[in-house]
Parts: sequence; structure tokens; C-alpha cells
Amino acid sequence: MSERPTVHRNQIAEARNVLGEVIARARFAGEPTILVNRGKEAAVIVSHDFYEQALRDRALIEALEQRAEEELAGEKSDTRIKGGYLRAALGTAREDVNAALNITES
Repeated sequence: MSERPTVHRNQIAEARNVLGEVIARARFAGEPTILVNRGKEAAVIVSHDFYEQALRDRALIEALEQRAEEELAGEKSDTRIKGGYLRAALGTAREDVNAALNITES
């Protein structure tokens, strides 16, 4: 996994005052800014490239999950076994990523 960029946190009102700087950090330095509203994380400003990659990654994961479910529903036992392996691998990868990012799923 690549090195994680510096992540900035700003209150929305504060970020509004330095919006050009927030956008430049995201665009040129690859440093996202988490916008906070009343103590809760509300949104994140990231570069357009990061956003597009996130969309591609999400589509790929959804396609793999769909493929795993289709194989699990298949008539051949070897196909169902492959579907089970794929689903298990996706689950393990999700847990690894969540652990690396300190995310707990509820």
C-alpha cells in the first residue's frame, strides 16, 4: 500500500475562508481536507483524480462482489467453491483496509 498523504481537518467556516488553499492542497499535493460541521465529519475535499479513481475502485469491487454471488449460485460445485473463495478474499481485503485506516463498521 502506498504512503498515506497528510490529511487536514477544518471547520467548514474556516475552510471557506481559505478555500483556494484547501483546493490547491488536494489538487497539487494530494492532501485531502476533512470538513467538520458541529464536531462531526461532513465531507472531504479531494483531487478530481482521487475521486475518479475511487469511482473506478468502487465499480471494480461491486463487479467482483456480483461475480462472487453469481458463482456461489452456480450449479457446478467448483464454481461455487471459487465464488466462496472470492467472497472470502474480498471480505479479508475489506477488513485489512478498514484496519489500516482505523475504520470500524457498524
